[in-house]
Amino acid sequence: MIRSSSPGFAIHPCFRSNPLVNFPVQIGSRRRNFSRIGSENSGDGFDAVAYESERLSLDAAAMDNMAETAKKELDSDPDSSGDDPKAWKWIIRKKMWDLMEARNYAVRPRPVHHRIPNFVGASAAAGKLAELDAFRKAMVVKVNPDSPQKQIRFLTLSGEKKLLTPQPRLRTGFFSVLESDFLKPETINEACTSVGVAKYGRAIGLDEKIKVDLIVVGSVAVNPQTGARLGKGEGFAELEYGMLRYMGAIDDSTPVVTTVHDCQLVDDIPLEKLAIHDVPVDIICTPTRVIFTNTPIPKPQGIYWDKLSPEKLQQIRILRELKKRLEKKTGRKLPTGPSEKLPPTAERKRR
Repeated sequence: MIRSSSPGFAIHPCFRSNPLVNFPVQIGSRRRNFSRIGSENSGDGFDAVAYESERLSLDAAAMDNMAETAKKELDSDPDSSGDDPKAWKWIIRKKMWDLMEARNYAVRPRPVHHRIPNFVGASAAAGKLAELDAFRKAMVVKVNPDSPQKQIRFLTLSGEKKLLTPQPRLRTGFFSVLESDFLKPETINEACTSVGVAKYGRAIGLDEKIKVDLIVVGSVAVNPQTGARLGKGEGFAELEYGMLRYMGAIDDSTPVVTTVHDCQLVDDIPLEKLAIHDVPVDIICTPTRVIFTNTPIPKPQGIYWDKLSPEKLQQIRILRELKKRLEKKTGRKLPTGPSEKLPPTAERKRR
């Protein structure tokens, strides 16, 4: 295991990138959020200024909340952080964010802390992904809304595929579907942004009959040997995956791909500490290579309600709708996970 110049951070020795290599820089925008503002499909009457203002406000509030959560997890009990079910993830995330900032591996929006990092070479990594058989054959591709995956959204739409993208943080919506058949060539690039999704996308619900052929997620760190992945800490990739399983849109065979900078490949994500709902990746695309992980980690089978906090449930309307449906169907109340307001030590005592 080779240590980088940032103390205490383990980068997989086979995948250390050359900081002097210049890769094409992804043309990114700030990470997008969502709003009730706007009309479906046509974009008529859409107030982009109001949308962006609300998006920025919600985005800032969410990042402040993540920073507070990370501090609480890391500072609660420093002598036992190795036993804490969440603190070890925040340790890895922080070291990665610090590393990418220190070495200028990131492009705007910066700083990258509490984000899926928009990394140098994101367009090159997207190009590697586009060469995959899984992408070429896919008719419907689900891509997260973060900046480093913007080029993948563009390649999906320009390749005449359907793009399924979550309405970020799922607070006011669920997923939107965009189709190139309903877009003018000059609007495809805009449609790859959150504003464009709101203008041109078709919102879908839990009853939508759709088959997703490929899932693309962003990552903060990923292990190339096992496919173990860490996101930015909000858990939305896992929730989205679980809801797609409920809809029958995906199954165990649906490939999960991530695009990252080579420095985001690490070897210190312990399998034994992963949660049952953590989504592993089958393929990793960096600006320089493609890695097939042959992950041994089981794919989540749905939403694990006993892991879902009351606060997260309150934030996301579509989850409340799904929970209500399942409770009505089964005639029994589903469990709820521990509160996010409790310190980690209190959560451990409740176990």
